[in-house]
This record gives sequence, C-alpha cells and structure tokens, in this order.
Amino acid sequence: MQTITAMIECPKGINYKLKYDQEKHSFKLNRVLPSGLVFPYDFGMIPGTKGEDGDPLDVIVLSEISGFPGLEMECRIIGVLQCEQTEKNGKTLRNDRYLGVAEKSSVYANIIDIGDLPENMISQLEAFFKNYNEQDGKQFRILNQLDANEAMLVISDKKIKGI
Repeated sequence: MQTITAMIECPKGINYKLKYDQEKHSFKLNRVLPSGLVFPYDFGMIPGTKGEDGDPLDVIVLSEISGFPGLEMECRIIGVLQCEQTEKNGKTLRNDRYLGVAEKSSVYANIIDIGDLPENMISQLEAFFKNYNEQDGKQFRILNQLDANEAMLVISDKKIKGI
C-alpha cells in the first residue's frame, strides 16, 4: 500500500494549535483551546500539497504514540472526511481531513480503510472539529467520507507541481 509523509503540527493531547510557517521553517502558536478541549490524535499536514483554504492538506494520524511538532511520519491513508467550514465572514470552503495510520503503529495495524474504524470514532472526530471551530467563530460539518483509494487520488490531484 502506498504511503505519504505527514508532518505533525499538534500532537494528541495538547490544548493549543500550532501552525507551521513554511517560509520561516518554524512553528507559531495559532490559538489556545478552551479548558478540557485537546486534540484527540496527532494532527498535521501533508507537505507538498495545497487545499482549497490555501494551506497544505490536513491529516489526522492514528497511532498509539503522541508525536511532537515537526515529526514526520510515514502513513497509509485510510480515507478522507470531506468537510465544509464556514468562516466568521460567512464564506464557506472545503477543509477536508485526511485520515492516516502511522506505518509503525501496531495498535492500528489492521486498519486499512475508513470503513474499518468504529462509527463512533468518526462522530467523535466530527464533534471535536465542530467544537474546535465554534470556539473560533466558525461552523464545521462533515459532508461525506471517501475510502483509501479515493482519498489517495485526491491527494495526487492536490500535489503542488514541481515538489
């Protein structure tokens, strides 16, 4: 199965959002999450890609470890949650969340496709991102799910040419 490289921006369990500055090659504090709200899994990006929001594609990495900002992990993509985000100004755009499993994971070794995940895991992720966005004055909802093969096709289409 084909893998991608994911760069972790926000390790699971932290209550703040970091954003990678590609020009400075450093991380900047983006915001602090409200008390009790923490990232449920490692969250980061797929370098060399560009989503509708102008940033690299977002990826949630399932693993039994908690990474650190800047850690690169080889992951197999198991699917994508196609999401819609409405900004404070009312503009609506797609801001999909790709789901990856760290290749070195033993706990998630048998997860090959988004359909292998318990349904409550998807609903919990949706609840986290809804709450996370509401705290910033935005709305968030999952529109659809794509399987591993469909997700990899979209990633290939979102690669920045020349990288």
